[in-house]
Amino acid sequence: MKVQDQEIAAFGSAYGGVMRMERLAQFCVDTCFEDLHPALVAQARRHILDTFGVTLAGAGSEVAKQARQVFEGEVGSTLVWGTDQRVGAAQAALLNGIAAHALELDDTGGCDHSGAVVLPAVLAALSISVKPVSGRELITAVVIGYDISRRVLEACGGYSAHNGAGWHSTATCGVFGAAAASARILGLDAQQTLSALGIAGSFSGGLWAFINDGSQSKKLHSGRAAEGGLLAARFAQQGITGPTKLFDDAWGGFLKTLAADTSVPEALDAGLGQVWKLARCSIKPYAACRGTHSAIDALGLLLDQLQVDVHQIEDVQVSLCAFLQGMCGGQDINTLPAAQMSLRYALAARLVHGHCRLEAYDDEQRHHPRIAHWMSCIHLEVDPLLSEDGEPVVSVRTVDGRQASLCVEVPLGAPGNPLSDEALEEKFFSLAGRVMPRQRAQGLIEQLWKLEELESVRALDRWLT
Repeated sequence: MKVQDQEIAAFGSAYGGVMRMERLAQFCVDTCFEDLHPALVAQARRHILDTFGVTLAGAGSEVAKQARQVFEGEVGSTLVWGTDQRVGAAQAALLNGIAAHALELDDTGGCDHSGAVVLPAVLAALSISVKPVSGRELITAVVIGYDISRRVLEACGGYSAHNGAGWHSTATCGVFGAAAASARILGLDAQQTLSALGIAGSFSGGLWAFINDGSQSKKLHSGRAAEGGLLAARFAQQGITGPTKLFDDAWGGFLKTLAADTSVPEALDAGLGQVWKLARCSIKPYAACRGTHSAIDALGLLLDQLQVDVHQIEDVQVSLCAFLQGMCGGQDINTLPAAQMSLRYALAARLVHGHCRLEAYDDEQRHHPRIAHWMSCIHLEVDPLLSEDGEPVVSVRTVDGRQASLCVEVPLGAPGNPLSDEALEEKFFSLAGRVMPRQRAQGLIEQLWKLEELESVRALDRWLT
């Protein structure tokens, strides 16, 4: 235990939310690139690269186009990636955040979708920064953003508890990561950063109501959090104060209001500067909710194990926890958002199309004649013994009576089962290529692979149009 942690432990119950919040603010100011071990830097670089790729592709999505129309004719200096449109910094953070999450291909395991919140906020802050920002400083700000947003989620009791209560953590907790990262880029001191985090609490929000009808509001949450975090930092920079008792057990406090029965306030700063939350994040290989990925992997492995093709399968059984059933148990695939949250569709797509890449979620592919048949042959059953964080068990039964079951505890893309650099590049080019020529995508990825060597990252704009 570090000396500082020993001192904090000595305070006992007297050590409350104010001191924890002050620690977080000081951490945002004091952390430097040299504090980040090489493996963490490498992972940050990969997540930044991945987020740029998914955002560029997301710029061509229906929801991103609709959102840009809201600001049609507005003038600013901050680029909306994948377009030639420039708007104000806060608007760019909003629009790029929406595009980043539009296709459900952005990273997960942070706030949950930290990349779609933090990177748009950081690049927007960069566009208005009065000083040059190096690649090292950009990486440091991103790592800080991932760290703070995840810590707030864990203080709410973790993903299952917070999201299970109806809050969408990407929005409610992501805004704090965006505020922290933006504060770092803008050069705020500890007191200003403290206010930025406090103000971010008032900009927090986002509900899972979209799950009931497949609406598009989920895609807005990441952008709103990016925008809110950037604005919180800019307001604090101008001297507007935020509440210092935001995480105290007091009326109007964030945890008392949003997580009254599940809060774990000590998670805010446990292992601060030692346990880096980015290290637990995953990069998605599939264009679906992360909750479906383990089952997709398991189905593919079972087909190989049984040495069968789709025509030899009788049915598929999935034993899953109640939380995953509630989140991904739907059968509506009429809209892209609804299909991406459907475990049945993910498995049917794997059987019919042989993959769950973005193309498998196109309108034509979703309405392939065999999809409805296979969705009717995929049965979900809640296992009350499974924890809310437990991965599902997939069972395949063949027409000749054979059966095999498998649970993939660490799905592809997770830190313990990462995508290779080659697979990551393949994903990047397949996505960026939707909105830009291969040559420009190649130029961008070359810059991103050597990000920590760049003395200034302002020039990234030229590769993002």
